Amino acid sequence: MNLLHLKYAIEIEKTQSINKAAENLYMGQPNLSRAIKELERSMGVKIFQRTSKGMIPTPEGIEFLGYAKKILAQVDQVENLFSKNKRNTQKFSISVPRSSYISSAFVNFCSKIDEDKRAEIYYQETNNQQAIRNILENDFKMGIVRYDVNYEETFKKYLEEKKLEAKDIFQFKYNIVVSKNDPLALKNSVTTEDLSNYIIISHADPYVPSLPAHDLQKEDMGYNNERHIFVYERASQLELLSKVKNTCMFVSPMPKHLLNIYGLKEIKCSDKVGMYKDVLIYRKKQKLDSFDELFINELENSIKEH
Repeated sequence: MNLLHLKYAIEIEKTQSINKAAENLYMGQPNLSRAIKELERSMGVKIFQRTSKGMIPTPEGIEFLGYAKKILAQVDQVENLFSKNKRNTQKFSISVPRSSYISSAFVNFCSKIDEDKRAEIYYQETNNQQAIRNILENDFKMGIVRYDVNYEETFKKYLEEKKLEAKDIFQFKYNIVVSKNDPLALKNSVTTEDLSNYIIISHADPYVPSLPAHDLQKEDMGYNNERHIFVYERASQLELLSKVKNTCMFVSPMPKHLLNIYGLKEIKCSDKVGMYKDVLIYRKKQKLDSFDELFINELENSIKEH
C-alpha cells in the first residue's frame, strides 16, 4: 500500500473533486485518477462514486478513509518523534483557566526559552472540560483546572478515573478588582451589596454548557447584578475595568505589577466565603521534564508576588 495514494484519497474526499484535488496536490488529473484506481484495485474496494455533488465516498470508502487518516497520523507522529530537529525542540503545551497570575508566569517562562534551540509552545486559556480533553485527546502535556473545594472529592475521583495526576498549585478566595479611581478603591473590604449598581465583567466561558452564561455566573459567584459584560479575552477585561466607570470583576489573586500596569485595585469581598483551588493535571506515569518544571517554578514565583 502506497502512503502517497492514501494522501491522494483523503484530498479527494476533502475537495469532492478529482480536478481540485489534483490542483491542490500539484499533479495532473489523469495521474491522480490512475493512482486512485490502483489503490482501489489493490485494496479490493470501491472508495469513491461520482455523483451530481462530486466525488463522494462509498460506505466502504468512508470506513477505508477513516483508517487511512489514522495511518497517516501515526506516520506523522513517528516522523516528528525521531526527527533530529524535533529531538532538539523545546516543547511545552498547557491549557489553563483565564487567570492573570498564570499568564504572568507563562510570560516569565517564555522569556527563559533557550534561544539556540527550536521551540513549540502551546498555551490555551479555556475551561476545565476542554483542559482535560486537550490532555486526553489533543496531546497537550499539562493543564490547570479550577474548582470549588466543596467539590474536591468528586473532582479528584473524576481525575482518577481519567488516569490523570493532580498536583495542588494554589488555593484562594475570589477578590474584587476595580479601577484605582473608583470610589470602592478607598476601601479595604467590600460586600456584594456594595456592587449592586456595578457592571460585572466576567469570563464568557461557562463550565456547564446546559446553563446560560448569565445564570451560571450567578450560581458560581453568588451575585445577582443585572448588568454584565461577558468577555473571552482577558486583556480586554482589564482594559474595561480601567476605563469604564462602575465596573468590577471577581478574580483570583493578581500579581501586583499587573494591577499597576492597568491602574487597578484588588479588594477583599467580605461576604464571599467560597474557597477555590487551582490544580495542575497531567497523565499518570508521565515524567515532567526540566522545561515543565521551569514553568511550575514560575507559577510558584507568580503566586508569591501577590
